Amino acid sequence: MDAQTNKARFPPGLHNGFIFSSFNALSFQIILGSPMVLYAKTLGASATVLGVIAGMMPLLVISQIPAAAYIPRIGFKRFVVGGWSTRVVFIFLMAVVPLLGLLPRINHGSQLALLLLLLFCFNLSRGISSCAWLPWITSLIPAEIRGRYLSFDTACINGASFVTILLSALVLGAAPQPWQFSVIILFSAAMGALSLIFLRRIPDGQVPAEENASRHSVPWREISAYPPFRKLLWAVVGWAVAYGGLSAFSVAFLKTEVGMTEGRILLLSSTIFLGGLSSLWFLGPRLDRLGSKPVLGFSLTIWLAILFGWLCLSGRALRPGAPLIVGLMLLMGLFASLVQMATTRLAMVVIPVTGRNHFFALYSVVANVALGLAPVLWGLVIDAFGSVGGRWLGLEWNRYSLFFAAVTICMLVALALTRRLEEPAARGMEELLRDILNQTPLRWWIRLWPRS
Repeated sequence: MDAQTNKARFPPGLHNGFIFSSFNALSFQIILGSPMVLYAKTLGASATVLGVIAGMMPLLVISQIPAAAYIPRIGFKRFVVGGWSTRVVFIFLMAVVPLLGLLPRINHGSQLALLLLLLFCFNLSRGISSCAWLPWITSLIPAEIRGRYLSFDTACINGASFVTILLSALVLGAAPQPWQFSVIILFSAAMGALSLIFLRRIPDGQVPAEENASRHSVPWREISAYPPFRKLLWAVVGWAVAYGGLSAFSVAFLKTEVGMTEGRILLLSSTIFLGGLSSLWFLGPRLDRLGSKPVLGFSLTIWLAILFGWLCLSGRALRPGAPLIVGLMLLMGLFASLVQMATTRLAMVVIPVTGRNHFFALYSVVANVALGLAPVLWGLVIDAFGSVGGRWLGLEWNRYSLFFAAVTICMLVALALTRRLEEPAARGMEELLRDILNQTPLRWWIRLWPRS
């Protein structure tokens, strides 16, 4: 029993990873989340530009492909720390952009162009350095507790993200001025700088010897053709196309069509991270015990119900009341976190030790390029629909209801792709549902319900 308990513990020093994730989330949620979308809207950004902002981070993960070859020479830790330090510099520069509007010859178009340039540099440095993150963490964590690690890490990120969006909402208020956006971006830079302290305290990992000695060309075709890995890539692409842009365009819908203020939108959207935080209770040890495949199937099924809710909301079949929006965003946060954890853990399972750096680089690039292209394409679609209108099946068909309907179809495709995944040790979805039911208060109602 003692040996089993010791085996289940996280390696020494890894608690610094959870602290790093918390401070890092306090930083990046402002730059990559709703606050930046709302700031871009104040500068007159169109749906296409918002799609570019939302898609820039995942698109620039493509830089992992050439960067992965340098990991054995530099090492996991130095590689990540270098990239994360560089991106903090760009956050400090972004904090100046809102104040440039005080200068007589700087208009909103110039500020938006400069902001896009700095976001490009920020995301490029992040993309290059992040290729070492998953191989580094995978090398430190025993296989039997990787799901548990991901659950705790996701809880830290979502808890910190909730605090970040809540603070942003309080700072911005109903009619934010440029200096208020500068304040929250400066806060992001400060938290990013603090996160580096704990990033440096995480133990370094050992790069596999065969990769360290490798100097020949990388067999990308053979890597992508590995059957379990190829099926995972298809499933991740399906999810990315469906999910990409949902966060940005749900915020844009609330701002443009519903007419909510920035502060109210941020307060409501902060509940996304409460949903993500609840994933720790929802999964607990289940991910390691039951496997990733049933979690993915269950999560994507619930996503269909979430999208139906947004479809009815945008189609004027439901009133945009705060309780409904909060409920949708809570579920979005919870089930987006579950999908992210399940796919990451499955990648750790199916990717072999040999060639791990390049497998993870290809995995991250394919997933993130799809996640990056999706909001750009969805933004073009929304702009193309323009002022289209009409009623059918009890819904008003406008550019946003058409967007949510199209995303629902893509989510159905993603669900079909998850059924092809290979995970020999995975249990069935029925066992997952039974396990969840047995651990919730609902089981007492079932036991007390009178039987005929």
